[in-house]
Amino acid sequence: MNTARLAPPRLLRWLPHGCLAALLTAALLATALALSLANLGALLPAAQWAHALRAPLGIQQIVVHDSWLPRLVVSWLCGAILGLAGTIFQQVLRNPLAEPMTLGVSAGAQLALTIATLAAPALAGAAGSWIALGGAFVAALLVFGLAWRSGLAPVPVAVAGMVVTLYCGSIGVALQMFYAPYLRGLFIWGGGSLVQQDWRAATMLATRLAIGGAAAFLLLRPMTLFGLADANAHSLGLSLRRMRLLALALAVMLSAAVVSAVGVIGFIGLAAPPLARMAGARRLGQRLVAAPLCGALILWVADQAVQRFSGVMGDLLPTGAATALYGAPVMLILLARMQRGARLVAPPSASLAGHGRSASAAALRWRFAALMLALLGALALSLVYARGPQGWHLSGWSELAHVTIWRAPRALAALAAGAMLAIAGTLMQRLTGNPLASPELLGVSAGAALGLVALVTGLSGLSGFIAANHATRFAATSLGALAALLAILAFSHRSRYAPERVMLAGVAIGALFQAVVAVSIAGGGEQAAALLQWLSGSTYTITPADAALALALCVALCACLPFTQRWLQILPLGDAPARALGVPMRGARLALLALIALLTAAATLIVGPLSFAGLIAPHLARLFGARRPLAQLALAAPTGALTLVIADWLGRTLLMPRELPAGLVATLIGAPYLMVLLGRRR
Repeated sequence: MNTARLAPPRLLRWLPHGCLAALLTAALLATALALSLANLGALLPAAQWAHALRAPLGIQQIVVHDSWLPRLVVSWLCGAILGLAGTIFQQVLRNPLAEPMTLGVSAGAQLALTIATLAAPALAGAAGSWIALGGAFVAALLVFGLAWRSGLAPVPVAVAGMVVTLYCGSIGVALQMFYAPYLRGLFIWGGGSLVQQDWRAATMLATRLAIGGAAAFLLLRPMTLFGLADANAHSLGLSLRRMRLLALALAVMLSAAVVSAVGVIGFIGLAAPPLARMAGARRLGQRLVAAPLCGALILWVADQAVQRFSGVMGDLLPTGAATALYGAPVMLILLARMQRGARLVAPPSASLAGHGRSASAAALRWRFAALMLALLGALALSLVYARGPQGWHLSGWSELAHVTIWRAPRALAALAAGAMLAIAGTLMQRLTGNPLASPELLGVSAGAALGLVALVTGLSGLSGFIAANHATRFAATSLGALAALLAILAFSHRSRYAPERVMLAGVAIGALFQAVVAVSIAGGGEQAAALLQWLSGSTYTITPADAALALALCVALCACLPFTQRWLQILPLGDAPARALGVPMRGARLALLALIALLTAAATLIVGPLSFAGLIAPHLARLFGARRPLAQLALAAPTGALTLVIADWLGRTLLMPRELPAGLVATLIGAPYLMVLLGRRR
């Protein structure tokens, strides 16, 4: 795949390309220096700076020498290591989306450290770097194993990385719910906190950077040949599998070193290589030098801005979260200026579940009836079979009279949310021609969640959120989902909605959402508790009125689907055929986008931003033989509903008296199944 080149803004096209990059670099460097001097001046008078560097005396000089200066050096080293790791990942995989965060490497390392902190705190403190390295390697092996049959093609690797990242994150959220008092500090650290107390982390990172840089230059020739097609590289005597594994192992080791030292910092490994290329580093050897420098500069500016605007030392705001706060918009702007690229996945008929055969109308009716019977059975099971003080048992009529008021609303709300997510995912796949599209993976659910987070923040926490009526919450999530969807499609318009561009926009918006949440939760208080409970997808607070509203929204929105059948059949064919057939392109797309946003918003209010129902249900419907739009929608809706009803029941009963939220259980169940589908797909 040819990596997309970045086009400069129109007002600056009269400048030589290298001059534009030099101006940008100079501006970043001047900003970093100015912020650093201002932050240092806030800690210590300028007359004492030299003394603090040589032989510190007094509290303030010791703070500068043992905390501020190590943090400055660590920001340089972490940025450089992430820039180097991102360059290796992107070169070896021929994938502009590849970086430690999108490949699941950072998430695997963080989950390993979280588990070790709970199981063996002493071991986690003594051997944290090795534990992080082990978690990173396990996550990387899982990602590359899932995409191996597809030849490590860019889009399957990116999807596998996103699935592993979400799965590791879901397990981390579950642990955070159960062990919140023990993991609060770890959560802030895991967001990418650069706070230091001595020079040990800087020494370790400098050693890893030196070793990793030397190893990268030893592998320079094999990695250069990865820019060629596999057949050409083979003809030049390159052992593709062995060299690819060696280079990937090096990048994983570098990524794990950063996670073990400061937590997860995203976007540096994604942004540094294209910025180095824009600066004129065309050859791989040049990029292996320029990308670490760009990464160091980006993280330097981000960390100094955090210290400037969140207190003298910036202790409570993780730098990794702040990096995503400004890195996501920057990546969206860069994405909007990318030149058109080739499409990397199959046409709209493709599916993770394979092509299969189209079933007859009679077979589809029988399968729809079987799904509805299974859904009714799951509803009955969730109402009458539960776990109590006396163990598993069937509830009698007398008990049902007391517990139905609690169980029925949750089950019905989960049913409505699952159906709406499944329909939204099907519409997105049909509209974009991308079998990887879903509200969860493309950031639409994250946009809906951003709207609700803004509402919670604006209404001053939990009390204001509870006081807000249903219409206010629904309006906030709908606007957030629609804004995210419009942004994704707008930023990928130049590439004709090529899947890798759509996915990159979704990754950026999803990371922006995670950054906002991390900043909100780091503040603690009732606002953090409200966000954690809702983000995990809990139906615990669902009332009969909430369930009735969810069902009403589901029925009302589903009633619009028959009117979209013709659009869904014609729009994936392209603009010219659609216009020739008399389809109003702009109006049809806008109507479908609005319907997707409303469906996603209503479902996100109930089960949070993660569930995987929107991705899995459309593919299962195709696996059942549904090829036409309405047939696929008819089978996807009960499939998604069944998934979340079972997830809600399992979350209520498995760990009684504790509960796991429905969205979290659906993710824990759905992600492994999706991994199986990815592993089978060529």
